[in-house]
Amino acid sequence: MTEKLTLSQLEQYLSKAAWILKGPVDASDFKVYIFPLLFFKRISDVYDEEFRIALEESDGDEEYAALPEFHRFEIPDGCHWKDVRETTTNVGTAIENALRGIEQANQEYLYGIFGDAQWSNKNKLSDELLINLIEHFSQYTLGNQNVDPDMLGNAYEYLIKHFADLTNKKAGEFYTPRSVVHLLGLILDPHEGETIYDPACGTGGMLLECVDHLKDNKEDYRTLKLFGQEKNLTSSSIARMNMFLHGIEDFEILRGDTLRHPGFFEADGLKTFDCVIANPPFSLKDWGADTWANDPYGRNIAGVPPKGNGDMAWVQHMVKSMNSTGRMTVVLPHGALFRKAAEGKIRKQLLESDLLEAVIGLGPNVFYGTQLAACVMVFKQNKPADKKGKVLFIDASDQIRVGRAQNFLEPSHVQQIYDWYHDYQDVEYYVKVASMDELKENDFNLNIPLYVEKIIEDKLPSVEEAMADLKQAWQASLDAEQKFKNVLKGFL
Repeated sequence: MTEKLTLSQLEQYLSKAAWILKGPVDASDFKVYIFPLLFFKRISDVYDEEFRIALEESDGDEEYAALPEFHRFEIPDGCHWKDVRETTTNVGTAIENALRGIEQANQEYLYGIFGDAQWSNKNKLSDELLINLIEHFSQYTLGNQNVDPDMLGNAYEYLIKHFADLTNKKAGEFYTPRSVVHLLGLILDPHEGETIYDPACGTGGMLLECVDHLKDNKEDYRTLKLFGQEKNLTSSSIARMNMFLHGIEDFEILRGDTLRHPGFFEADGLKTFDCVIANPPFSLKDWGADTWANDPYGRNIAGVPPKGNGDMAWVQHMVKSMNSTGRMTVVLPHGALFRKAAEGKIRKQLLESDLLEAVIGLGPNVFYGTQLAACVMVFKQNKPADKKGKVLFIDASDQIRVGRAQNFLEPSHVQQIYDWYHDYQDVEYYVKVASMDELKENDFNLNIPLYVEKIIEDKLPSVEEAMADLKQAWQASLDAEQKFKNVLKGFL
């Protein structure tokens, strides 16, 4: 019986790989090298495992065991992990050739998946360093008998978070806190057979949360169809590897600029989905405003967002991407709720279309790379009858555990916020169900304090307490003065 690796072993194994790179490689670039190597090792080990099984079935017929139908991915001659491990000079070139060979042999699934790292740059990656890295990765076998896809996927996500912690520059673009992702998944509530779309999918965490949601509810997650688009080459490659490492088969991740060049289409225009979920880049400046007024995809359903802020472009793209019964959750900066001018007009239009179901204000400093507080907006193409003409406001700003450098949304906070959302009723100081008349009264401004009044703690003392404190302070002052006089007398 092959002994399975534990999550702790895998996490330590991956962290050590990062330490080997430390020095010649900047921490923000670790992911460019470590993720492709991990994936390369995994598919080589799985190939070997499949080969052994087919060999046993055929009584040692190697030609039979090498047939493509027995393998998830094809690994051409000279492109296996062991070929690279046997190389001692120009190791970077050997890695590059192996990765490109695998991509070309599996164009339908793996084309471009390993990214564009400069493996042959010896100034950064010496042969000695790469040999150490290859030997480190070689210490464990990562086949299915040794490590479950879920376990490897979880270790992979640990690594994504680990790199976000290490760099913490613009990590928010790379990693959304898992607790926030979980909250969005609970609200979106995907089910068997549905299509899920993330137009700013990063490394795929939101899509995988939808998979986990079905697993938690004992539904068949394999019936989901996952779609994502991501502008960043490294992130889009990692998202695809992430899907494979989690054992997900039915997905399509495209690389590209969603606002300028959306990637998913049907015969009559943009493809639409049951569930749309995203944490797009906050307040994107250069987002492609020039073509939005005459957007060829018809996404300017509520107006043209400001040239220097793409928040409402993402919202409209996502609304347009919902099918006739679709629903969506999106994370945005608070400014999207109350900024005026063009964004005010867009909000008005969306509210009059009765698409917005809920606005949830999260606590500050929960996201990597920004201390800003974010909000979650929930849209539905068809709101239930009892929610029509209403918007639920939740002030969850105090639902955090305050940390030294960062605040955390704990599972109890996520559950509380979800319960408020699910119950859909007023809770003093926290939740307000606002009518369309109230929204109009506030000129369609969605700033949460306009609807949810917070407790203002009156910490001022009573008149009697203040007088007692004053008398005490006055007496202390007189005593100090007398003491000073006595000291002076001793000197005179």
